[in-house]
Amino acid sequence: MKTSRITPADLHRSVVAVPPLCRNADQTLSTEENAKLIRHMEAGGIRTLLYGGNANLYHIAVSEYAALLSMLAETAGEETLIVPAVGPMYGTMMDQAAILRDFQFPTAMLLPTLFPAQPAGVATAIRRFVEKAGIPAVLYMKEANYITTELAQKLVDDGLISWIKYAIVREDPSDDPILRDLVGRVDPQLIVSGIGEQPAIIHMRDFGCVGYTAGCVCIAPQLSMNLLAAIDAGDFTAAENLREKFKPLEDLRNAHSPILVLHHAVELAGIAATGAPLPLLNGLPDALLPGIQSTAQDLLKLEQQARTS
Repeated sequence: MKTSRITPADLHRSVVAVPPLCRNADQTLSTEENAKLIRHMEAGGIRTLLYGGNANLYHIAVSEYAALLSMLAETAGEETLIVPAVGPMYGTMMDQAAILRDFQFPTAMLLPTLFPAQPAGVATAIRRFVEKAGIPAVLYMKEANYITTELAQKLVDDGLISWIKYAIVREDPSDDPILRDLVGRVDPQLIVSGIGEQPAIIHMRDFGCVGYTAGCVCIAPQLSMNLLAAIDAGDFTAAENLREKFKPLEDLRNAHSPILVLHHAVELAGIAATGAPLPLLNGLPDALLPGIQSTAQDLLKLEQQARTS
């Protein structure tokens, strides 16, 4: 696992994959299956893994957190950055901050929550987390009223933020006054588009975001890296063509649950056994699984073609 401080170059060299977390039938962590998924992503060029919402760390027990960190640190390749999430509740994140001090992770992301929370309180929580954990935090801006751009700027200026995952969904990603204001206050080389491949072109081309996070990259890492390379090269026709390849699975995620569809898709594609999701989530209805399986397998076939072309 790469442990040096994260730089804009790190955020740009790889799509930031946001994978599910594989568990055994008894819901304990599966080292073997998580290793399969990590090796699949690394083989496609991925070098940054963010374990957050798709891994359902919202509901992980604090008593399991050290085991999770140990597993990820020992399983990742030498050049792979691992970003674990903490929270979202204040007491949880502070307990996790104490655990993180025993490891060498260069940053951790605060999972967002809107209730009960206020923007100034979020900023205070981040300050206290960073002080206790001894590492800067990833700020996850997922909702418009979670934290203000002014507070985000202050946290960055004070050296408390490693990078920002920007994931406020817009019907038209090009019309985003909050992101426009944010890139005017914070170096966009610290801002990562956080909503998958679909808005990545606009966020990088029009707003200057340094890179993007994605879930479907877990199935098609080389395709997603090719998309990143096409954006870098200014070949937006090629980038749009690549983006379209992810749309069928993203549409299923948007329709039924971004977390659960990806959780099932990784297993149904034959990449790794993800097991049953932790409560408070549950599995999707059986009637949806054949469609998820065929879509995931189609995307994996495109990935295999990309690796051999």
